[in-house]
Amino acid sequence: MQKISDTVFAAIDFESAGTAKGQTDVPIQIGIALWSPATGYGETFCSFLHTDRPVTWAAQKVHGITTDDLQDAPTLLSLWPVIRRLLAGHVVVAHGHGTEKRFLRTFPGHPFAPWLDTLHLARAAWPEAKDHSLSALCDLLSVSAAVKERQPDRNWHDALFDSLGSLAILEELLDEHQWTDKPLELLLSPDLSKYHRNRA
Repeated sequence: MQKISDTVFAAIDFESAGTAKGQTDVPIQIGIALWSPATGYGETFCSFLHTDRPVTWAAQKVHGITTDDLQDAPTLLSLWPVIRRLLAGHVVVAHGHGTEKRFLRTFPGHPFAPWLDTLHLARAAWPEAKDHSLSALCDLLSVSAAVKERQPDRNWHDALFDSLGSLAILEELLDEHQWTDKPLELLLSPDLSKYHRNRA
């Protein structure tokens, strides 16, 4: 049985162009960061992504990425070799992983698994928290400064910064509960019963 201590975690985050009437959302930035309990923080990757879709005003207000930023950016498909190298064989981490799973469907049959959702983990570990959003949790756990130290030129709603935020939450949870030597399975199926009772 695989232990958490023997695992490499690959956090991924996408920023998007925003939802327009009659159109599905598309990714415009990808960030990936690696971390393991044994070796600490490792390789990172971040890139804007080309799209023919204009970035909506609402989305731009959140992440600050403009249509002009994407003009010379590579497509998501063209980044497949990098994405495969960084994600394959690792536990894939995201905070509220629905968007990340959906955008990675660009690569049918990709081998990326298992997935770990730090939103679910945080709700299970700290069910009494009023806000389980990524930045709010990092502030609550006093790890925002550490994320900023690793990427001083970035901030929340930047894909790489948010990826590192997810890893900071995971690292804090493992340290607080002393779970490093526990089976990996413990993280993949968190008990959300207390969280749901608090919201009832």
